[in-house]
Amino acid sequence: MARCSGFHSASAEVRAASAVDIALWDLAGQRQTVPTYVAMGGGMRDSIRVYNTCAGYSYNSGGTRRAPAAGEVPAGPYDDQIAFMHDAGALAESLLSEGYTAMKIWPFDIHAARSGGQMITLTELKSGMEPFRKVRQTVGDSIEVMCELHSLWSSHAAIRICRALEDVGVFWAEDPIAKMDDVRALADLRRQTRTPICGSETLAGMVPFRDLLAADAIDVVMLDLTWCGGLTEGRKIAALAEAHAKPLAPHDCTGPVALMAGLHLAIHSANAIFQEVVRAALSTWYRELETELPVLRGGMALAPTAAGIGTQLHPSVRTRKDAVVRTSGTPRSAHF
Repeated sequence: MARCSGFHSASAEVRAASAVDIALWDLAGQRQTVPTYVAMGGGMRDSIRVYNTCAGYSYNSGGTRRAPAAGEVPAGPYDDQIAFMHDAGALAESLLSEGYTAMKIWPFDIHAARSGGQMITLTELKSGMEPFRKVRQTVGDSIEVMCELHSLWSSHAAIRICRALEDVGVFWAEDPIAKMDDVRALADLRRQTRTPICGSETLAGMVPFRDLLAADAIDVVMLDLTWCGGLTEGRKIAALAEAHAKPLAPHDCTGPVALMAGLHLAIHSANAIFQEVVRAALSTWYRELETELPVLRGGMALAPTAAGIGTQLHPSVRTRKDAVVRTSGTPRSAHF
């Protein structure tokens, strides 16, 4: 299915500004020789609960892969996106054995292409519900489960999915409709279901979040600091959420710097309840790019202790055969 994922307010310019802003907060912490969350005003906690987004090793390679191909087998122990489609109960057991107490999956995505997300049949609905039921049958209520809907659905289809999810007690349904800045549609959906609604990593700046919160259209605020405007804007969005008595959950999946920045915001913000992580990424390409990653212990991410964001580009990255290095500077012929 040819589509892009929302991003109605997050332009390339906003993402560039986000990167610069995070870099400046990193420098602010380094200059004061304190972690960035301290430079921001201090921390509210020593650690934050994490959930594992059940992506696989190739999730961000060549585009987001929504569902495994027929007969596809896991490429390793953390190929969780394939695992949740084949045996979500066993996956939940694996996560619990490593201390995770929450997981996020997206078994409905595979059915969106048929109708362009306009409709989901009863057969498709039952198929999408099966991984959630397997989790409950295998581990009971010992793990929280989030449902990712990737902004793939019309309001009508999303309502049907969210109502079905009520029976398995999901922690939230994330980005259920195609346009997550459609305040009226999202508020209407929320009124018609008991499933909590989470949104949205696809939004940038305070205004879309302000409008959603004012309309009582979401239950949990999720933001991506590399897409929304950086830590400066993220801190304001977190304060807006707190003013509306809504919890905060920073997004991951966009890279190790975004993860570290999100962790600082989660440690800093009083209303943060989760930091998203991807164990497949933590064990592979995140580790190859950055010198330090969050320390996870017992399902919690510990507050960083190093100055600034607490990580740097790994020295070996510049010398990799697949690295493309671009530098900018003033041309020698330039005159001012």
